[in-house]
Amino acid sequence: MSESLQFSFTLEQQEEFAFLIRFDQDIPPLLADEPQPLGKGAGPNPSRLLAAGIANCLSASLLFALRKFKNNPGPIITVVTAHLERNDEKRLRVGSVDVMIQVDSPADALEHLDRVLDQFEDFCVVTQSVRSGFPVNVTVRDGDGKVLKPV
Repeated sequence: MSESLQFSFTLEQQEEFAFLIRFDQDIPPLLADEPQPLGKGAGPNPSRLLAAGIANCLSASLLFALRKFKNNPGPIITVVTAHLERNDEKRLRVGSVDVMIQVDSPADALEHLDRVLDQFEDFCVVTQSVRSGFPVNVTVRDGDGKVLKPV
């Protein structure tokens, strides 16, 4: 990579497995916690944060790509499903993530849709970063429920 950017923030243990994440900039802190029996489930655990990061990045990338061509997709609803599995050493890992993004507009109301669908995933920093470790399967639907991707 020719360009290198970075960010940094802190995690402060609150109790047991609960950590307060204090982000850089002026982002409000977020409490992360493991589910019972380790923690109390007072916030999302790291696996949920990872899946949320993937889904949010893909949703924002799709929205940006659609708006680049002056589209108004309406509200976007994204459902993410992370599949946890055991590796050969019996340790729990994220095996894959499925992301279903639904835009409100029907497909025929969106300009340059083929180009958008072909390119938007490539601009998602998080998804492209984790794909070397596990599959991220993406589906896009329009406001009528029609599957636009994969075709």
